[in-house]
Amino acid sequence: MSLVTLLPFIVLIGAMFLMTRSAKKKQNAAAQMRNEMQPGTGVRTIGGMYATVKEVNEETVLLDAGPGVDLLFAKNAIGAVLGDDEYNRIVHGIEHDLKSDESVVPDDASSLTGTDEPVDVSDDKAIDLGKKDAAEEPVVEPTVQPVVEPADEPAAAEPKKTDAADLKKSDGESDTK
Repeated sequence: MSLVTLLPFIVLIGAMFLMTRSAKKKQNAAAQMRNEMQPGTGVRTIGGMYATVKEVNEETVLLDAGPGVDLLFAKNAIGAVLGDDEYNRIVHGIEHDLKSDESVVPDDASSLTGTDEPVDVSDDKAIDLGKKDAAEEPVVEPTVQPVVEPADEPAAAEPKKTDAADLKKSDGESDTK
């Protein structure tokens, strides 16, 4: 066999060796991290839960997730062991002040205008876009127009009677009975 035909196989075997070697390094680093856990250390599980290590056993870890909440996890379920600063920043919202010498960015636009006086926004009128109650709306009473019939018809000399049902009809209701 010639070297040209064996070269693709050699490259393929070398690539597989390098991939498995890097995966083993990652696994060993994760196992070492899990073995170095101590009580009081902050951790993140692979499910994303943050807790404090209470007790470490050979295969399991007892975590304190809150007051009166102790959870038993497998060591393999620990995704990361966090430092104290990182754990406090994430869980308790405590920022470590490392950047105290940087300038402070104001939370208003006074630095952009060049004045330190607050802008008066009281001239703006609030617009009420909500629905109004039916009790607040004015009620429009229907007006009754007298019916005038031609005088040349003797049978229709009597005024036409209107009852209350006819007066209440509104918004295009029909007279169909």
